[in-house]
Amino acid sequence: MPGTTTTPEVLWRPGCPFCLKLRVALRVLGVRAEWRNIWEDDDARALAREHNGGDETVPTVRVGERWLTNPSAREVRRLAKG
Repeated sequence: MPGTTTTPEVLWRPGCPFCLKLRVALRVLGVRAEWRNIWEDDDARALAREHNGGDETVPTVRVGERWLTNPSAREVRRLAKG
């Protein structure tokens, strides 16, 4: 549906510089996201492993049905805007 927005879900962990970079860039672009800390959320940790060959690579981002590992904020925004 044109004009719809999907809220990205970001799997992250404290101390990750790539996660911080994505968080800041999404904020600058005005993209709201749901942030799930893999160190505090076992389901989020399992999702990170599932979509990264068993590794806990972050940031891992779900936008709709798409999963991305360490994407650019622009790519996340593009997919979220549909």
